[in-house]
Amino acid sequence: MHRELSGTIECPGAKYAWSGNGKAGEGTMEILSTSIIGVKVDLRFIKPFQSDCITHFNLSPQCNDTNVKWTMDVPNTFMGKVVSLFMNLDKMIGKDFDSGLAALKVEAER
Repeated sequence: MHRELSGTIECPGAKYAWSGNGKAGEGTMEILSTSIIGVKVDLRFIKPFQSDCITHFNLSPQCNDTNVKWTMDVPNTFMGKVVSLFMNLDKMIGKDFDSGLAALKVEAER
């Protein structure tokens, strides 16, 4: 898979782009804003299908830990409604969310 980073990694405007096989597809992520309570990201899938959404990593203190909630706001277009009749998106990408959050936990605790 080809990956490309640009901009200052923690700052708005930083961008990550990828292009890979059928499973990885192609897309970009750009940091829109950062604050003490989270990060807002513009996520654009190009292949295997086009979709633009806003992703949030919301942070909230929990005793000696920090709870991270990762959400995606995806426009519910006509095609999205058709796809949702035949595919369970939680089953498709839920494991990716879980492994991504687990990797974030490892990095944060390091």
